[in-house]
Amino acid sequence: MDDDVREGESAVAPLRAATGDHQPKKLPKGVVLGKDGKPCRSCTSFAAWAAMTKENARQNNPASTNKTLVKNSPEPNNSQSDCPPDVETLGRGTWTLLHSIAASYPESPSTSQQSDLLSFVKLFSKLYPCWVCAEDFKTYLGKEVPRVGSGDEFGKWLCGAHNDVNRKLGKPEFDCSRWQERWRTGWKDGRCD
Repeated sequence: MDDDVREGESAVAPLRAATGDHQPKKLPKGVVLGKDGKPCRSCTSFAAWAAMTKENARQNNPASTNKTLVKNSPEPNNSQSDCPPDVETLGRGTWTLLHSIAASYPESPSTSQQSDLLSFVKLFSKLYPCWVCAEDFKTYLGKEVPRVGSGDEFGKWLCGAHNDVNRKLGKPEFDCSRWQERWRTGWKDGRCD
């Protein structure tokens, strides 16, 4: 895994200019490269992707001014459902799916259900579209084996995995003793009823 490029860090990519110049091209902060050396859309935030696109347009059309680009560019809106997801949209959807699976996982799962869940989690870490995120999750799985003995056990394990990501992103941690309220039963104050 190439740990050199993480969310929030700038990256330099050896992208070939139209003139055939082999000089590395500095990418905007937050743009993550895929394993193919090209910017990875599902690994990059919408804001960083838009900045890169705007910079590419400016470089490809030096006659246009920044003012024109800003005027003609749509306002950044990473919540457009008909666009490929950025890393943040993908992450939110992923955590919703995973926590929902934990919420529906039985309290007394059969051996087969436990095996299926372990297989799912391992395959998920291999197939996740953001390769940097996938590698990070695989590393977590190597340190913290998924606990699939019961729904509560898996829910708390998953909450711990989510908190590991939250710490890396500088986000607040969630109180894992309340995971069922958040993802299964709803809050005790009744706002989900």
